[in-house]
Amino acid sequence: MNTSASKFTPRVLSGMQPTGNLHLGNYLGAMLNWIRMQDTHETLYCVVDLHAITQAASVWGGPNVLRKAIHDVTAAYIACGLDPKRSIIFNQSRVHEHAELAWVFNCVARLGWLDRMTQFKEKAGKDKERASVGLYDYPVLMAADILIYKATAVPVGDDQKQHLELTRDIATKFNLDFADSIREQGHGDAFFPITDPVITGPATRVMSLRDGTKKMSKSDPSDLSRINLTDSADDIAKKIRKAKTDADGIPAEKDGLKGRPEAENLVGIYAALAGATVEDVLKQFGGGQFSTFKNALADLSVAKLSPISGEMNRLLADQGYVESVLTDGAARASAIAGPVMQDVKKIMGFA
Repeated sequence: MNTSASKFTPRVLSGMQPTGNLHLGNYLGAMLNWIRMQDTHETLYCVVDLHAITQAASVWGGPNVLRKAIHDVTAAYIACGLDPKRSIIFNQSRVHEHAELAWVFNCVARLGWLDRMTQFKEKAGKDKERASVGLYDYPVLMAADILIYKATAVPVGDDQKQHLELTRDIATKFNLDFADSIREQGHGDAFFPITDPVITGPATRVMSLRDGTKKMSKSDPSDLSRINLTDSADDIAKKIRKAKTDADGIPAEKDGLKGRPEAENLVGIYAALAGATVEDVLKQFGGGQFSTFKNALADLSVAKLSPISGEMNRLLADQGYVESVLTDGAARASAIAGPVMQDVKKIMGFA
């Protein structure tokens, strides 16, 4: 079966939930890749508001909080360097084909596949019987988010690789189950691409500043655990200087970071912000103390992140502009998603 990327437009789809402030982990782990991909792919970046409501309203905050959060995340996208003229920026709920294709995929995917999803187990906790069906099923919606645009690549963190594997499984099964109809409708051997993950950069998984074994998270109760993109220069510097380290100094070689999660995290953050390798950073700072290194990291973090915070504040003062970006983005996204969904209906026999 021919599902090679050459048949499909090189296209990227990715998104973040509008829950809580975006932070340094989002910027280094995802946003920098998104910005670079504007040069190599057709890019769509989505505020995944349908995913935000899979947990209780007390978690995502209710209608007024969600409405504001959608605009906040959109402003963060633009402030970080996504260009609304080069990328399609929109919120998921405005393009109804996401939900429509998700239902078709619910009938293609298998319970055994979803039962293997480790993130549901982590998020649902011990009382999974009280979790929403949406929380269980959201990897299928994620597959629809990607495939409604026939995206050939998705920049993902390590924790999302399993969900992308599910997307690939769904695409493969759809292509096989409806192979005859796909050919009859003139789409060749495959309708959906087998999407590739893109995982690059020295800090693809940024960890908590208070515990190097845990991922930096919006939901961590300690604000000192993360650097928010809205933080002031003083807050950024304070959080870096208070970041947890161990008693040893900075090693000269990468092997010296093994078993030292906090040290490895801070060195990785510096490398990602500086556009350098971990080896380069250790060559510069190896043999020194973390107190000196933290001062340098604080200065670098402020230099890189303060302009983002300032631009976010400017954008959020102009709600009309942010809304216009979302409206335009939804129209452009729908122009791609609509024909794909219509083809799916023909393949399935609905049209």
